[in-house]
Amino acid sequence: MKRTKILSGIALALTGGALVPPSALAGGLALYEISTPDVGLASAGYAAGAQDATTLFKNPAGMSLLNGPQLNASVQALYGNVQFSGNSQTTTTGGNGNNAIGSLPGASLFITYPLTEKLTLGFGTLSYFGLAEDYGNSWAGRYYVQKGTLLGISFMPAASFKVNEWLSIGGGLNAMFGYLDSQVALNTLGPTDGQMKIKDEAWGFGGNAGILIQPRPGTHIGVNYLSAVKLDFSAKPGFNNLGPLGALPLFQNPPTLNLGITVPQSVMVGGYQELNDRWALLADVGWQNWSKFGQVAIGYDTANPGSLTTQLHYQDTWHGAMGVQYKASEQWRFTGGFAYDTSAISDANRTVTAPIGEAYRFGFGAFWKVSQSMDLGAAYELAWSGDLPVTQTSAYRGTVSGTYQNVFFSFFSLNLNWRF
Repeated sequence: MKRTKILSGIALALTGGALVPPSALAGGLALYEISTPDVGLASAGYAAGAQDATTLFKNPAGMSLLNGPQLNASVQALYGNVQFSGNSQTTTTGGNGNNAIGSLPGASLFITYPLTEKLTLGFGTLSYFGLAEDYGNSWAGRYYVQKGTLLGISFMPAASFKVNEWLSIGGGLNAMFGYLDSQVALNTLGPTDGQMKIKDEAWGFGGNAGILIQPRPGTHIGVNYLSAVKLDFSAKPGFNNLGPLGALPLFQNPPTLNLGITVPQSVMVGGYQELNDRWALLADVGWQNWSKFGQVAIGYDTANPGSLTTQLHYQDTWHGAMGVQYKASEQWRFTGGFAYDTSAISDANRTVTAPIGEAYRFGFGAFWKVSQSMDLGAAYELAWSGDLPVTQTSAYRGTVSGTYQNVFFSFFSLNLNWRF
């Protein structure tokens, strides 16, 4: 019994680097940028705009304000610059690795349908949680992470009810499909590195609810709550190139590792105010519960199973945004916005598996009304975090120290809104 517990403990120690969820987005892994027109507003008015079918996710109560059935389809290209630069405190061999993020695609689809004058139904699919990183196999931090993907894809049926002329309520189900794929090098104390991989899929469920108040035409006040979603991954790690260590029972028949990750809950409060028939102002403030995400439940299944909670020292984040919308003509509308998000990790607790910090967001968009039934739009957003210092130390994995220089993310989205 004692021997099994010791071996299981060694397994958790060796695989700890791969079990930390990968992320590299300022504020955390939750994206406001889900390829919708809000990219051009830096998310300003997220919970209050209610101008197209994408309100199904941002505030489902807003579906009651839409005229007739609507469909919004969008695609997005993300480019992240997350490049490590080591310093003399680094004790492991290897270089600075790849740009950890590079280019990633995205897409979303929403459809709403008024069933009665008061009741509107809808369905959406999107990904607002997760990211992928790839440093390569030979960089200095390879014993903490080489590459990893943590992704959540949501499927959301929703409904909105118009209580009266000034109040609407809405809610829906968040059925999230989670995907985890992580790879880390293992220090075999020999001439070459070993490697461990873990891969799994899981489903988690949560809710999305909102209210929208319209005290007068052209004024919206919205509140949206997105609940937490628990993703329980479970898989046996795979090992290769371990040399003499590969003969140990621990690696011949490794324990099943259970990893419980909580996608954080969030609250967003927003406002939309038309100044005249051309100009409108939008704003929002929000909170995300990243401290809960930082409590990762790890378990192992052996003859004597056990569990522990890893504390990643995440902290809750705050968000604020302001934006403007200008209707130049019946055919053209332009948007711009600015947002700020606090960091989910302090400088002292930053790791190479989660090189994140505060973010300044700047968005611009242009939208063309092709006909009475169709709009086309394009939007761009820059999320800037600047330089992010990091020092991570482990007796087994060594010290990795340096700076992620000029960290930024670029988002470019194209979207189609069709009114039936």
